[in-house]
Amino acid sequence: MRKSLLVGAVVFCGAAMLLTVGARRAAAQGPAGAGAAAAAQDRSHSYNPMHWVKKDSRNSGALGNRSEAEKKLTPILQSEGVLAANTNATGECEDFADVEACLAALHATHDLGLNFVCVRASVTGVHTSADVSSCKDADHDKPQSLKTVIRVLKPSANAKQAAKNAQLKAKEDLQKIGA
Repeated sequence: MRKSLLVGAVVFCGAAMLLTVGARRAAAQGPAGAGAAAAAQDRSHSYNPMHWVKKDSRNSGALGNRSEAEKKLTPILQSEGVLAANTNATGECEDFADVEACLAALHATHDLGLNFVCVRASVTGVHTSADVSSCKDADHDKPQSLKTVIRVLKPSANAKQAAKNAQLKAKEDLQKIGA
């Protein structure tokens, strides 16, 4: 009998301690909802990781801005020999996330004599109806960097420097049209 009373007393005391500690923590936090209005107004920090990623200012506008840039770029790229006379930048760049990446791929293709279909499939990870069976390593669904694609398609080239040069030319092209 004494053992059961002792166990009961210990359990009761333990429960009382837990309730006391829990009540103190709740009291330290304030009444329910206190500060919620202030916290709701303070939007300086978001816990959503998608809000941490900055948007590219060239791509954040309407789709029309991109198509206008591509229309302006077509004659420039054709005069440089980067685009064939029967193609346009809009058609060639449709699988790319941004115009600058497409321009870099076009310049690398032109400078190194690569097949643009292979480069586009590897850089974007998008496979269209175009035949990529002759392309080395173009069957990945995951996009690869331009440097990696150059290294695979033309091992004799300095892939790092070629990718850097292509990206610089792409930026220059965008500056020409004021984008």
